[in-house]
Amino acid sequence: MMPEPLAPNNSPPWSRTTKTIVVVATLLLAAILIMRFRTLIAMLVMAAILAYLLDPLISFIDRRTSIRRGVIIAVVYILLAAALVGGFFALGVASYQQALNLIAEAPSLVENLARTIAALVNRTEPLSFGPISIDPSTVAWDRLPEQLLGLVEPLITQSGGFLSRFATSTVRTVFNVLFIFVLSIYLATDLPRLGGYVKSFAQRPGYRADAEQLLPRLRYVWSAYLRGQIVLSLVIFLTVWIGLTALGVQNSLALGLLAGLLEFLPNLGPVISAIVTVLVAFFQPGNYLGLASWQYALVVLALMAIIQQLENHLLVPRIVGRALDLHPIIVIVGLFVGASLAGILGAILAAPLIASLKLLSTYAWRKLFDLPPFPEEGPLDDPPPHAFHPE
Repeated sequence: MMPEPLAPNNSPPWSRTTKTIVVVATLLLAAILIMRFRTLIAMLVMAAILAYLLDPLISFIDRRTSIRRGVIIAVVYILLAAALVGGFFALGVASYQQALNLIAEAPSLVENLARTIAALVNRTEPLSFGPISIDPSTVAWDRLPEQLLGLVEPLITQSGGFLSRFATSTVRTVFNVLFIFVLSIYLATDLPRLGGYVKSFAQRPGYRADAEQLLPRLRYVWSAYLRGQIVLSLVIFLTVWIGLTALGVQNSLALGLLAGLLEFLPNLGPVISAIVTVLVAFFQPGNYLGLASWQYALVVLALMAIIQQLENHLLVPRIVGRALDLHPIIVIVGLFVGASLAGILGAILAAPLIASLKLLSTYAWRKLFDLPPFPEEGPLDDPPPHAFHPE
């Protein structure tokens, strides 16, 4: 039976007002759905990131073996789950113990702080700060430790409650991780076909060539940032841990782990980890180098500064490259905006999202003024030579 011929398209075109109403209503509905299901969306985003990070390894094995892609995905995810469980258990036990030690040592650290302050200002002549003059002899230094302990004691109590709540939420976290793994497995299965979907969708209105130019650039931004940040985090974690251990800084493992995690906050994270590390070193009761507290803190600060400089001038150009090409102020502001909108996940993904928006905005801007959307020169077309190679 012959198929019936298609009827001519008599559907009237939408006016500009109708198109505007449809676009605005769609954006409002999308914003409402995002706010309503932001927890689920956050897990979906983490699943997509995990699938994207593992895709090069899965594709590498798939191209060089006759094993089905589904079997490769299952084996890779099982090995990853085993490695994560073992690694987090080992690091978690050690970091948990060091955190408890740090909390237990808080009173002695406060007393050391009080004695340090008293030693610095315990003099006969008054201290002058412009028109203000303070006589140290009138300050009750003997009561300072008690007052400081009164301020710190609630924090210590709350930190114990925090650790307790953290332990009780382990089951929920495990279920969330399992859910993310299941979603990621499905996404990893369909990831090779994702680019084809986008290009097929863009071909109908005639934008396939633009999609073929934009997709590799977007892929380069996310690939260089996500995989680069993971490598940087591991390198900084090991470097800070080993360096602080060599200097005899207490809780070096926890501080190294903190420095590695904060690497996912560009520009701001390393500064925070350095401040925390220097404070811990300054209030440490003693050190095997026999240095004063402020001297020891300066040595630790010098170590963190050297690590930061080596990272900026040696590691970042080689690992991350110029994927973001953003001013540091824009990155820092984006971190705060992302954190306010989507918590820690928003802060972590703020930088690549801004870089992607910059890329798309540049494309739209040039299209609005009838300019070539992809100029021959400039940072938009200047990734490393391997950036556009299919994975």
